Amino acid sequence: DDEVDYYMNIDNVGDGLDHLRFEFDFTTHRRNSATFLYNTGPVTSLSDPDLNVYQTCTITRIDNGMETVLATDLIVAPNNVGPVSMPDYEALADAAVATLGDGTKVFIGPRDDPFFVDLGAVFDLLTIRKVPGNKGKGVDGVSNYNCLTIAIQVPMTRLTRDGLPPGPGNAVIGLYDSAERPATRTLNGDGTISVSGPGIQVSRLGMPLVNEVVIPLQDKDRFNATKPTGDGAFLPYVLNPELAGLLNLLYGIQVPPSPRDDLVAVFLTGVPGLNNIPGSTPCEMLRLNMAIPPASRAERLAVLAGDVAGFPNGRRLGDDVVDIAERVVAGVLVPGFNVAPNNELGDGIDVNDRPFLPRFPYVAPPHNPLDPRGHAIQNGASTNSVTTRSEGRLTGSLEPAPGVPDVDPGATTTTRQPSLSLSSGPG
Repeated sequence: DDEVDYYMNIDNVGDGLDHLRFEFDFTTHRRNSATFLYNTGPVTSLSDPDLNVYQTCTITRIDNGMETVLATDLIVAPNNVGPVSMPDYEALADAAVATLGDGTKVFIGPRDDPFFVDLGAVFDLLTIRKVPGNKGKGVDGVSNYNCLTIAIQVPMTRLTRDGLPPGPGNAVIGLYDSAERPATRTLNGDGTISVSGPGIQVSRLGMPLVNEVVIPLQDKDRFNATKPTGDGAFLPYVLNPELAGLLNLLYGIQVPPSPRDDLVAVFLTGVPGLNNIPGSTPCEMLRLNMAIPPASRAERLAVLAGDVAGFPNGRRLGDDVVDIAERVVAGVLVPGFNVAPNNELGDGIDVNDRPFLPRFPYVAPPHNPLDPRGHAIQNGASTNSVTTRSEGRLTGSLEPAPGVPDVDPGATTTTRQPSLSLSSGPG
């Protein structure tokens, strides 16, 4: 949206403030407004005159209020219109990968939605299709859908507060994404729209599923407009989560009593010894300890399976955040509650519908719009699609890298949504 400013915000101090921001501003261009067509012929390059509608992006890095423009007129990968219009779409997408002067790599464009979740089961009163829902055959509600992705890979020394390699005292960062709209939007009599006024935050997301599941309807707009330093207002929803009560009410699962200090650590402060900055301000962010090396073999359940390089220490694309979150809310981190069925909960969807890439931007290519649209049924029959496995290739939207062109696709990563994360879907 040309009217919206998109931000990736990083706190590398622990006070909940935005010490580092990446700002993304878009401009839509039309070469010929006298046609309804997105493209007027086969498109073979990003500068092809037959690409009638295209977007460019300006990227600005903001260090404690000091702005540095990293890129202007960066071409956004076009939508995958189809094989006739774009006979080699992956070549177009590859050409949209840019390496900036400080070693940061950027890709902006359509990708397969990398989130995987049985939306029907989760939001139909947690009606898990096969209790306890860990044997497959869930229906991936976002399979075969694409999303606009902003993927950014940043050298770690460009993320630490002192510019040094991560180590004791500087390795943990907190990240969330946000979007801001101008305060005033005017619908003019001639059908045009004009905007004015300062930018107002209208959305934010750090830890997956907090905005969707932890924050109730009455406070979602307030949460979306609140900076992390104001998250104390939402503390009761974490200390006494509705989801835990539903697990007990619907399935008789015994969950830890309130107040849930274990959830405060996971969602608001970071887990001590893993990704916590001592004395940090409680606020909802996705935290990453950059000093922890990538796992030699990434586990789907990440920290719950002993793999401390994954969620909630950052979020790799292949981390099963739905299953992990369900089990954490059920109390598996609390002594005495890491038992069945608490530690068996899940939605039956364990991997993405398409394998991730072994190279930046790691997210799978977008679906061809001419392909049949269906839902992948994991470990079950499907006439529309075939479930594939990621082969352990796990990635995310913010990829700290020590200044090298590419990194191990199993590296620990973080993401945010909407719009700045690798998935603009519900996760």
